[in-house]
Amino acid sequence: MRHSRHNNWEWTAMSLTYLDHVNIRTSKLTEMVRFYEDVVGLTDGARPPFSFSGAWLYCGDRAALHLVEVASNESAPDGQIDHFAFMASGLSNFVAKLENDGVEHSIRTIPELGNTQVNVRDPDGNRIEIQFPANEND
Repeated sequence: MRHSRHNNWEWTAMSLTYLDHVNIRTSKLTEMVRFYEDVVGLTDGARPPFSFSGAWLYCGDRAALHLVEVASNESAPDGQIDHFAFMASGLSNFVAKLENDGVEHSIRTIPELGNTQVNVRDPDGNRIEIQFPANEND
């Protein structure tokens, strides 16, 4: 495995704070919630009113696991991890960098929380969400 101390991104404009959550798609929402509560020890808790069903499971005071209910898991036999997410600061600088470098991305605001999600894909196609606090919205 190759480790690099240098990359092409200049991270002075945007700073990652922590790994925020993992998102899993599931057609077995009730069973998944029960498993992660009973086996792993997470707690089912508050979730913004998204237009799709799911659950947020908490580790302490953080919603560390987001479950999204889907009709079928057939499209991904190796699992349903949809994305992983980092919390960050420096929203406007990060978006400017993505646009300047021609990196495809999408942006949305979380209902009620107001946080901004910037979604990008890595070279293998994995989706990465970089989330910024509501106070950074323009």
